Amino acid sequence: MGLLIYLNGRLIPEDEAKVSVFDHGLLYGDGVFEGIRGYNGRIFKLDEHLRRLYASAKAIMLDVPLEFSELKDAIVQTVRANKLKDSYIRVVVTRGEGDLGLDPKKCRVPTLFIIASSIQLYPAEIYERGLNVVTVAVRRNLTEAVNPAIKSLNYLNNIMAKIEANSTGASEGIMLNNAGYVSEGTGENIFIVSKNSLFTPPVTAGVLDGITRDTVMDLGRGLGLEVEEKEMTRYDIFTADECFLTGTAAEIVPVVCLDGRPIGTGKPGEVTNRIRKEYTVLTMSEGVPIYE
Repeated sequence: MGLLIYLNGRLIPEDEAKVSVFDHGLLYGDGVFEGIRGYNGRIFKLDEHLRRLYASAKAIMLDVPLEFSELKDAIVQTVRANKLKDSYIRVVVTRGEGDLGLDPKKCRVPTLFIIASSIQLYPAEIYERGLNVVTVAVRRNLTEAVNPAIKSLNYLNNIMAKIEANSTGASEGIMLNNAGYVSEGTGENIFIVSKNSLFTPPVTAGVLDGITRDTVMDLGRGLGLEVEEKEMTRYDIFTADECFLTGTAAEIVPVVCLDGRPIGTGKPGEVTNRIRKEYTVLTMSEGVPIYE
């Protein structure tokens, strides 16, 4: 039996869940989305994800067709209907059906769908062994162009970087911004550990303000680390004690090598492992309950 998909107010079988070929989300990447995780019968950081979704929609002048509480209920309903205890939830809002022109005024009704399923970006052994990454030539979008703070459906910038990383045999690519500073991975934020400090690039470096990123910064402070957002170069990563990536789908992934150069000991570090452990405990105990 397939999944049940929430589409414009109805739960329908996945093979019946279709959008128009004239939908501007498909034609032009005109829309926004969120990826959300469910753990142990709870949806983790749901309010934070929805606040970011509504902020992204507002930034592109797109009306989300449900109020905050209504969308929250629809997400819980979708996960419950699919009988999932642990899940990956994708919430998508597009400009809706229009014509072949660009004009968003031609799209009268936004499209909203919710998929509740599962995801695994990396095999389990990567989290124990660590990830080899490369710097890619594709630069992160300028904030004055398609601002990376907007979690939009236009992910071609990220996909081009991922293609380049794949072509080298690496699992992930690190993107620089137009000034040459480290921005993020193709789908994750980046952190380094140096002595007793935890560093991550600021949002102004062309970074998505990640929900997992914010959670990890809080966890770092709780572990007694100095946490700082600062511009960093590849040199900072090369000379760091530890490095890891964070994201809702990826969770916390140790990085042990950049551009053929080992980071720290070349193995997942102690701080990274402590933060991973604390994050797992948190996800198992917090969140909006699905089954009451």
